[in-house]
Amino acid sequence: MKRIEPTIVEKAIQTVDGFAKVYKALQQQIVLRGQSKSTLENYIRRIALISLHYGRLPEDIAEEEINEYLAALASNAKTLSRSSFKHAVYGLRYYFRLIGQNKRAIVLPSLKEEFKLPVILNRSELRELFKTPTLLKHRIVLTLIYSAGLRSQEAINLKISDVDFERETIHIRQSKYKKDRMVPLSKYMAKGLRKYFSVEHPYQWIFNGKESDGRYSVKGLSWIMRQTLKKTGITKDVSLHSLRHSYATHLLEDGVNILTIKELLGHANIDTTMIYLHVANPPSTPAHSPLDTLYPME
Repeated sequence: MKRIEPTIVEKAIQTVDGFAKVYKALQQQIVLRGQSKSTLENYIRRIALISLHYGRLPEDIAEEEINEYLAALASNAKTLSRSSFKHAVYGLRYYFRLIGQNKRAIVLPSLKEEFKLPVILNRSELRELFKTPTLLKHRIVLTLIYSAGLRSQEAINLKISDVDFERETIHIRQSKYKKDRMVPLSKYMAKGLRKYFSVEHPYQWIFNGKESDGRYSVKGLSWIMRQTLKKTGITKDVSLHSLRHSYATHLLEDGVNILTIKELLGHANIDTTMIYLHVANPPSTPAHSPLDTLYPME
């Protein structure tokens, strides 16, 4: 029988004195504050790694040792992503504040945000992407995410009752920032969903899967995107989230107001939405004097 290796967190619980209490405290706080399960997993894994590295809890690790660890993490770009460093810093900061050591949280290095423009799929590439999957379910998943600008978590959380064919709306419930929002249901998408419902007969969730509550998984959605891309001629470095980026950019190019797009995307801050101004290519308007539009000539 194949032996199952313990996870990083399990190793820390087994070998670092007091880590089990740390895990329980973090878990309780994140639940009480309504933060996501992924937040806990990212933070606790990085805290577990540094605790395993030094064999003791973060509060027992000297400031110089923590800085040395973070510097090594930041410089190891070939094997670790920038998000690993970010989660280590944020996780430690969160932990120190939780145990009342605010001064130690403040001296952790600040993170400079990288300014990277999102990669956008053009309309021809999207049409190729959507027609490629053999399974109807896979075609519907990808098309729906683009058509409504969904995050992957929002897609798997959609229930059949959230789609209102008569009012042509999709109700996205308690998404990021614990907010609800309504987005338009495309007529083309409505036709596809009706066909999908009649063929697949989903129950409760639009996309049923093997999760304990019957939903599809985020990993499963990402797998669909990767496998579909392999069968296309698309060479851009894109992911499932690129469909949401493409949705926002194409709306902007279609003349939709940036504030409207902010609400459709469920962004908390307009600055997040403004990035699409850098990639959108709206139809150009010839230079003119605004006086001519103030008093149009008859």
